[in-house]
This record gives sequence, C-alpha cells and structure tokens, in this order.
Amino acid sequence: MNALAHPIIESTELTKDFGRTRALNDLTLKVSDGEIHGFLGPNGAGKSTTLRVLLGLIRPSSGTVRVFGRDPWVEQVRARRDIAYVPGDVSLWPNLTGGEVIDLLTGLRGGADEALRRRLITDFEFDPRKKSRTYSKGNRQKAALIAAFARTARLYLLDEPSSGLDPIMDAVFRAEIQRIHQEGATILLSSHILSEVEQLCDRVTIIRSGTAVETGTLADLRHLRRTRFRVTGLTGSDRLASLPGIHELSIDGTSAEFDADASDVPDLLAGLSALGFDGFSASPPSLESLFLGHYGRATPEMQ
Repeated sequence: MNALAHPIIESTELTKDFGRTRALNDLTLKVSDGEIHGFLGPNGAGKSTTLRVLLGLIRPSSGTVRVFGRDPWVEQVRARRDIAYVPGDVSLWPNLTGGEVIDLLTGLRGGADEALRRRLITDFEFDPRKKSRTYSKGNRQKAALIAAFARTARLYLLDEPSSGLDPIMDAVFRAEIQRIHQEGATILLSSHILSEVEQLCDRVTIIRSGTAVETGTLADLRHLRRTRFRVTGLTGSDRLASLPGIHELSIDGTSAEFDADASDVPDLLAGLSALGFDGFSASPPSLESLFLGHYGRATPEMQ
C-alpha cells in the first residue's frame, strides 16, 4: 500500500450531534486507495455513526467528509455507486429467501458475478433456499457478506462484519478480505475483534468518544509502546532493578519479566549481558496493549 496514495475517504473535524449527545467530535480520518484500514473502538465510540455519514445516510453537524472526492450527503447516488456495505446487525426481509435477498442487494449495484456468487454460497455453507425469517444471526450475516463480495466494489465499508460467524466461517471471511484487497479494493473495517484487525489491516485508527485518538501502521504505533521482555537463568537478579529503562519489573527466582522503551533496549541488553543469563525473549506490543493504552481497561466488547 502506497502511503502517498490518493485518499478514498477523507474527513476533517467531522462532528455529529444527536440532540444533546455528541456522537462524533472533530473526527479526522483518512483511508488511502488500496489499503485495509482498521477502525477500532468499543460500542458507542462512534464507528457506526461514521460509516453512516460516509454512506450519506445521515448528515454531519459540521466538518467535511469526502468519499471518492465527493460529499456523500450531496452526491449520494454517485458516491455510493462503487461501495459495498455490511452492517454489524443485519436485518433481512423475512418472507424472501436468502438467495432472493442476495439477488436484490447485488441488483442494486448492477447484479452479481454468478460464478462468484455460487462459490461464495458454497464456501460460506449458506442455504439460499430458506426463508430469511428462519436464519440465525450468523446466517443473516453470511447473506450480507455474500451480497457484498459477489460483485466487485472499489470501497467496502464493513461494520463488525464477522459478528455471529463461527471460527471456520471467520476464516472464510478473512480469505475473502485478502482476495478483494489483492484485486485492488479499499476496505474500512470497523471491528472490536483485535486479532482480526491485527491480521488483516495495513493501518488502524483508534476512536474514543467520537474522536480519533491514534492512527498509523501497527509498526508505527508499536514504537509508541514498551516491549515486554522475559529473561531466565539470571545470575544477578538482585541487580536487575538498577539497569536503565526497566519498568513493571517482576522477579521470580532467577527469572524476570519487565517492560522497556525502544530507546533503552541497547543499554539494557548490554547490562543484561554483564549480569549473565541463559534465556531471553521479547514480545512487541500487541494491538490489545495499544487499545488499552487509550481505554485503560478491557471492555466487554473486546475479544
């Protein structure tokens, strides 16, 4: 992904109020052409509201937003022409079969690629003959995903798209994301499943109370957090606390765990060598640690 690529999505100081409730607060978001961009935050952070603004379904209170260079509220038809959208809570027409729902949704964008439609139905183990009212949450989600993936789009707006999928179907979903990405699509993936975002996304934006609090590649963001170290077979564990740059130190006999800033690692390694040890491992900050750095504690929505 070219960091200098033209932005497909660009919002500046985007604000949306619902009465006295501020759902978005000066949100700045940029998604470049051809990238998979993770959009992270717990329920109520403003993710779904942002996607609805991008779709032109609701009008922002202030700020600017552009999709394909167009205002999605002013040019709704043109802005949506090359967008596939999957909501997190899918509602279907109860008296239509799953196949009819897929045909209706893909028909709004010019119709499905029939070979691709058949392959997706098989891969997602979806029965298109049943009435939608009989579907579980997972099957309703499958119908929306098949409809989104069965016709090529330039931009995919996915709001908690794997919600309700079991691990096998989640693997199918991730494979489809990789496919459309390789074909050149741009994807904004709103999720609270951190492993999913960590595996798939080129860049991430963490949103809190309607404001983007951090954005960048995972590598960039990890530099802002400490690395976790584990050392075993220490011969001078009592002197470990005196080494530079050690934080959150925990010692158990001749083993120790601690955090360290990237800038302190060279001096720290030299000090450890002087002490003596026989085992060493380092774990880069996880996306979960980056997320919790802004939210302070685990939330029920995180998995």
